[in-house]
Amino acid sequence: MVEIARNVDPDNHAHFDVPAADHRMDTLRELLVGREISELSRVTHLLDEPEQLAAAVGDVLPSAAASASHAQLGEAFAPVVERAVRRSIQKNPRTLTDILYPVFLPAIRKSIGEKIDQTFQSLNESLRHIFTWHGLKWRLEAWRTGTSFSEVVLKHSLAYQVEHVFLINRNSGLLITHVAADNATSEDPQLISSMLSAIQDFVKDSFNEKEQSGLDTIRFGELRLWSEVGPFATLVAVIRGNPPEELHEIIRDVLLRIHDQSSEALEQFDGDSSQLTGVEAQLRTCVELKHEDSNEGFPWLVVAAVLLVLVPAGGWFFLSWQAGQRWQAYVSRLETQPGIIVAEHQMRGGQFYIAGLRDPLATDPQSLLSGTQVDPARVHSQWQFYQSLEPEFVLKRLTASLAPPDTVRLSIVNGRIVAEGEAPDTWIDRARAAAQQLSAGGPEFDISKVRDVSPEARAAEHWQAYVSRLGTQPGIIVAEQKIRDGQFYVAGLRDPLAADPQALLSGTEVDPARVHSQWQFYQSLEPEFVVKRLTASLAPPDTVRLSIVNDRIVAEGEASDTWISRAQAAAQQLSAGGPVFDISRVRDVSPEAREAERWQAYVSRLETQPGIIVSEQKIRGGQFYIAGLRDPLGADPQSLLSGAQIDPARVHSQWQFYQSLEPEFVVKRLTASLYPPDTVRFSIVNNRIVAEGEAPDTWIDKARAAARQLSAGGPEFDISKVRDVSPEARAAEHWQYYVSRLEAQPGIIVAQQTERGGHFYISGLRDPLAADPQALLSGTEVDPARVHSQWQFYQSLDPKFVVKRLTASLTPPKSVQVSIVQGRIVVVGEAPAAWITRAQAASEQLSADGVVLDVSQLRELNLAELNYLREAIQTTDIFFSSGKVVPGPEQVPVLDRLADQIKEFAQNARKSGVTARFMLTGHSDATGRETANASISAARAETVRALLNKRGVPPELLLVRGAGTFEPLVPENIQTGSSTNRRVSVTVNLD
Repeated sequence: MVEIARNVDPDNHAHFDVPAADHRMDTLRELLVGREISELSRVTHLLDEPEQLAAAVGDVLPSAAASASHAQLGEAFAPVVERAVRRSIQKNPRTLTDILYPVFLPAIRKSIGEKIDQTFQSLNESLRHIFTWHGLKWRLEAWRTGTSFSEVVLKHSLAYQVEHVFLINRNSGLLITHVAADNATSEDPQLISSMLSAIQDFVKDSFNEKEQSGLDTIRFGELRLWSEVGPFATLVAVIRGNPPEELHEIIRDVLLRIHDQSSEALEQFDGDSSQLTGVEAQLRTCVELKHEDSNEGFPWLVVAAVLLVLVPAGGWFFLSWQAGQRWQAYVSRLETQPGIIVAEHQMRGGQFYIAGLRDPLATDPQSLLSGTQVDPARVHSQWQFYQSLEPEFVLKRLTASLAPPDTVRLSIVNGRIVAEGEAPDTWIDRARAAAQQLSAGGPEFDISKVRDVSPEARAAEHWQAYVSRLGTQPGIIVAEQKIRDGQFYVAGLRDPLAADPQALLSGTEVDPARVHSQWQFYQSLEPEFVVKRLTASLAPPDTVRLSIVNDRIVAEGEASDTWISRAQAAAQQLSAGGPVFDISRVRDVSPEAREAERWQAYVSRLETQPGIIVSEQKIRGGQFYIAGLRDPLGADPQSLLSGAQIDPARVHSQWQFYQSLEPEFVVKRLTASLYPPDTVRFSIVNNRIVAEGEAPDTWIDKARAAARQLSAGGPEFDISKVRDVSPEARAAEHWQYYVSRLEAQPGIIVAQQTERGGHFYISGLRDPLAADPQALLSGTEVDPARVHSQWQFYQSLDPKFVVKRLTASLTPPKSVQVSIVQGRIVVVGEAPAAWITRAQAASEQLSADGVVLDVSQLRELNLAELNYLREAIQTTDIFFSSGKVVPGPEQVPVLDRLADQIKEFAQNARKSGVTARFMLTGHSDATGRETANASISAARAETVRALLNKRGVPPELLLVRGAGTFEPLVPENIQTGSSTNRRVSVTVNLD
């Protein structure tokens, strides 16, 4: 205790008697008051050091000022702050100017802008009504009331009505109150308020505007939104029509009165407007502002003044326009004239000037003035002569320079100059030189149709005509021909039967004395020459005619066998390389051949008879022998000899009887054995014997037995169309029809069916997807009560049933199409790898059952990149400051990256055959009322949608919703909960 007293007051050290030192007392002192002694030493040292004391006071002063009462703190600091400000202004006044400049300058600029808009509005309305009947009335009113004419015009002409007024908290964007006119319509005011705040923040962030500035006016059609910004709230008026600029002052005054009356409540507004009950009455004065439109009279004075000015001006303009049109018509006429090129033309001072190029052979421009009503005295022209390359002018110059003879005619064909006729070679040489000169840039000069009429050229032409004539002659081959020193030489091959080359010279105007020919004889294989040689060598009788048909030599008629033999030998000799010699149409006319022909005709007739089979026939020693089989019901062979011109005494026949299986004989035997009733008719259809009609079962049994006997080798005997007319048979028919109908149904297999005791029994397998057998009984005339069925369910392998089961089990995506192609199930399209694996497994299972499931045309849908992008998009959040509906500048990189990812994901999804949709969900923290939080969350989602659209994301891909506080990311009770929950999240959906 003594040590404590010494530390507290060192001056009292002498008043205490200190006992002798004892280390145990020191130890006890350290244990009891050691910490307090060290703290007292530190405080004493702190008070002795001014710098450390100032630093310590500075650490606690902010928190002390924050916890102190505002009134006490203001009273304490007011004298000090006032003296400091006064002394600073006296010392340097520019400092205060620099401080107030950012505050007053926008207000001054805005006031000046409004005054300028007001002046221009007044000027525009005054000019619009200055010459109207109402304008005269309003001038009288202005003179009578002593006000300016512009004020009277604005008072009567500007029609408007304030329909809505919104008071919005400036910091949070929440709606404080809303007032609407009686006849105004609108949607949710809270949503409109959030959107207006979002637009304000969007414009500021997009164009880097300062916090003090704001969006003053929005115009949409005849609607205007005027915004006035106050310290704690923004007043937005929705005006329909054309309001005067003075309305800004009225709205601003209302906003100032609201701040004067309720500034503290506006500053502390958190969504509860119960403390702002008087504000709605102030806003009501704004929606009562309106002015009706006034009707304007017709501006007769303006019309009269305009007419007085326009009539003379119109007359002068019309005359000038008419003269210009006539001049343009003359210039256009000149430009269409060949040989005239207009380089320049103009009208100046009532005179016409024109210059260009003119061919001396072209039309005179002065003569073209007639009929244009253009005064020639006012036309000043300047033409330079040139040579036009128009074909008609070139033709005239060629005619003048070449002086073509009368036998040559020059003409223009498709822009080409064509010369036709006959001329000497000297004129042709001059024309060819002229053509070469023209080829540089003029039209083509064609002289190919001008024939050279010099003697040498004529002789060469005649010789070529003769050679061509030789080349077309059959049996003549020209190997070589030429002209040398006025002589003509020709050599080649010639058939002795061909035309004489010397005789062909007649009529060719070629001198035979100048022709030297050398021909080698050969035998031509031309059909006409071969015919001549055959006629000479074979000497055919008059009954044989040789002709040429399609380059073949055909012999027709009758001849003896000796001549035919010679002709056959000649045909074999010709076959090596000559034309074909056909003697198949020459008939042998010897008596033996005639008889053999008649016998063969008889035998052929027998072979065509039903019931007769010729097994052997021959001719020997002038006698005819025949043997075979004959049905007793068939035709008599002996009777068929009549008309065959064969002596019956020379015919020896041997026939064995048999029963023919020809349908017509079988029908006769069946008719004789079965005695069919009149209701049954036999017929032959496609070599089948068909019985049709009605008969009792006893006759049907006999017919069925006969059909079984015939089935061994005879024609089929079909009695299926003979209906049993007994009741049991009718019922059996109906039952069989029903069974056939069941068997034709896919997915139904009839294993057994019987009829017993008047009842019908059936059993088998049935697919659950197949038709109901009970429903198929309708229309069969089978009594359902007599039908006893037993069906076992099974899975049919019919492709259409397999497709239904595959569709139900595999659930293919929209990008996959399942179809049946020629009994095979084909799957085409793109699908994820997991789905393709399932489809391949199903294909392997079905292949064991014999069903082909073709999955070879499936392509794997690459969803790896999509899944990666989806994860990246859905883990991205856009965060907001408290009460704000527009993200801060730090979120701009996040928005840029998110926009790129969304566009890339949408493009890849389209390539994969799916459609992507992105849900933007706005969230808010738990601060404030729930309705305000819901509105601000929806506004945040709409803002992000607008920002993504600005970055190129199509708006139709983006859906928005506001979740309010119902879907927090983290609980609100942790430190970062509020800031984390103020966000917009993204969810990706694939359609």
